[in-house]
Amino acid sequence: MSSGDELVKYITERVVTYIETPKEERHPKIKEPWSVKWFGMIPFSLYLWKERAREELDPSEDLTHKHHVTLRDGR
Repeated sequence: MSSGDELVKYITERVVTYIETPKEERHPKIKEPWSVKWFGMIPFSLYLWKERAREELDPSEDLTHKHHVTLRDGR
C-alpha cells in the first residue's frame, strides 16, 4: 500500500502547489504566436523583408521590371 500512499501524497502536493500559485502565474496573459513558437523569428523576418520590398516597388512602375530597384540616395 506504500505506492498508494505515495500517489496520494504526490497528488496532494500538486493540488496544494496549484492552489497556492497566483492565477497570473498559472495562466500567462500573452501567448506567443504558434509561428514564433515553432519557427522562431524566421516568419517575422520574412514578413519584414516582404513588406520592405513591397514599399520599394513603385505601384506606377511597370511590373515587368521588378528587378530594377532605385537606391534611396537616387543612384
